[in-house]
Amino acid sequence: MPEITVKGMSCGHCAAAVTKALQSLPGVTQVQVDLASGRVIYQSAAAIPPQDLARLIKAAGYEVVGG
Repeated sequence: MPEITVKGMSCGHCAAAVTKALQSLPGVTQVQVDLASGRVIYQSAAAIPPQDLARLIKAAGYEVVGG
């Protein structure tokens, strides 16, 4: 499953916001957030362009690290 690193998450609300943002994309079926590492793993029926991921995460109030 694809993985991204998200900066700025510190609580369950943060994890829920990122999860909700990713699940708004068509085809995303699963999202797992690890707050300690900032890792977000997701499953999607189709590849998601990195710029689309970064835009969604930024709109939720966080930042994608790298990629």
